[in-house]
Amino acid sequence: MTVPADTRTGSPAVDVRGVHVHLGASHVLRGIDLRVDAGEVVALLGANGSGKSTLVRTVVGVLPPSAGTVDLLGHRVGNAVPWGRVGYVPQRVTAAAGVPSTAREVVASGLLHGRRLRLPRGWRGLAADALDQVGLAERADEPTSRLSGGQQQRVLIARALVRGPELLVLDEPVAGVDRPSQEAFAATMTRLVGDGLTVLVVLHELGELADLITRAVVLRHGKVVHDGAPPRPHASHDDATHDHVHPHTSELPLRSGTRVGLGGPLDTDEEARP
Repeated sequence: MTVPADTRTGSPAVDVRGVHVHLGASHVLRGIDLRVDAGEVVALLGANGSGKSTLVRTVVGVLPPSAGTVDLLGHRVGNAVPWGRVGYVPQRVTAAAGVPSTAREVVASGLLHGRRLRLPRGWRGLAADALDQVGLAERADEPTSRLSGGQQQRVLIARALVRGPELLVLDEPVAGVDRPSQEAFAATMTRLVGDGLTVLVVLHELGELADLITRAVVLRHGKVVHDGAPPRPHASHDDATHDHVHPHTSELPLRSGTRVGLGGPLDTDEEARP
């Protein structure tokens, strides 16, 4: 069972203050403030190029901020963070990349972090439990190269879950995966959130996770333009024939009082990546 971040001190699970990020000549994030408290499930939304992936990569220490600070679980990002309590699933990374390995071996690699260079005792059981949480226990000994794209993504989620994290950060975890995998992921997240897991997740649309999202943060051109109630999906999204590829027409009020359409052509530049 997961345990919420330290509630005795009132420290948020994620505390981003005044963060700017430059990637080459691009000023990608422009003064981001973001707080995620223990037990929250916060969705990061916005058009391509708005800075969502850059923000989560900065939160987990993959990218350094040009200015501002990031704290996780009450510690400044760096060696002081208890990384064993943080799970991260990056965007568009296949579990089959690199040396051929089984699903169990990929998941077990999530137990290696910081100064831990050897798997702990009982790692096989821990990996099996994590795979069971994403509905893949029976595929533990199968090479990941034989799994579908959706199943590989579930293996990567299991790799993040094997630590029993308090905070889970995910970058578009269900993008491009099949409906059964989306449903299995939503069922897993429902159980974990019920146990107190804190989640920060980048999404194209709320989809199967809509009932779990407690707050939505919308980015545009590297700035937060909405932080509050999640948007309601367009009524046609419930139609079985609805095409989820099109830009959304839903609107949310900007902080300035104007309005912005979610997923529309707000920012046509692709987000700069190192």
